[in-house]
Amino acid sequence: MKKILVINGPNLNRLGLREPAVYGYETLADLEKIVIEFGIKNQCELECKQSNHEGQIIDWIHEAGDYATGIIINPGAFTHYSYAIRDAIASIEIPVIEVHISNVHAREEFRHTSVTAPVTAGQIVGMGLKGYKLAVLALLEGENN
Repeated sequence: MKKILVINGPNLNRLGLREPAVYGYETLADLEKIVIEFGIKNQCELECKQSNHEGQIIDWIHEAGDYATGIIINPGAFTHYSYAIRDAIASIEIPVIEVHISNVHAREEFRHTSVTAPVTAGQIVGMGLKGYKLAVLALLEGENN
């Protein structure tokens, strides 16, 4: 069975509480349940992790390079400045899809630049939690092409 790692970065543990007008009222637990169930329906296993710590996220990326079919990552604020996460993504051979719940391009100027996107297979922004499902489909369909 295909295995996809879902990594959520800093402050995503606050989903449902942090700026609900931007991120909605669903929690991280809700998101994880939605994406895991979607994976089951699409015959793949999803493992979900969240950390506020850059080094932990880097370790997970490195490890996933050895066992996963792909990675879905929402790097949170690390998107805009973490060259370390960018380099970790570039160091593995599996595809990575970057996801953002909000449309980062319609928000503050500093959110418009992603240092991680250039080393990912693609980026999905502004689709809410549905963006994670779209990323699952992109990873699964990419394998069949």
